[in-house]
Amino acid sequence: MSSTSPPSYVRVSYILIKHRGSRYKQSWKDPHGEVISNTTKDDAVARLEDIRQHIVSGKATFDYLASTHSDCKSAKRNGDLGMFGRFVLDGQFEKAAFNLMVGEISEIVHTESGVHIIKKTA
Repeated sequence: MSSTSPPSYVRVSYILIKHRGSRYKQSWKDPHGEVISNTTKDDAVARLEDIRQHIVSGKATFDYLASTHSDCKSAKRNGDLGMFGRFVLDGQFEKAAFNLMVGEISEIVHTESGVHIIKKTA
């Protein structure tokens, strides 16, 4: 009888869309937070749902959409966040990341930073 233990580390890429309720209202592409401050949470979710649909339908790659749409500076690395262990990031983000299979893309995850979709890469 073998048991599988949960992974201690994961590697993910992600796309972050910030909105006026986000903890920080600036991003690498909106340094003064003008667009973010005028984006509602519902608008951010709708935009991210559209992005996710383009990925799962094969119309665009995760890497490309992360590099062009994510509000996180990880966009410059196609959304790659790198490896991280448990109890490092926001609880909801971490829970989603650790529960994905490699290659799987999450549903929308809400955190204080904004709304995200996550792709587990390792």
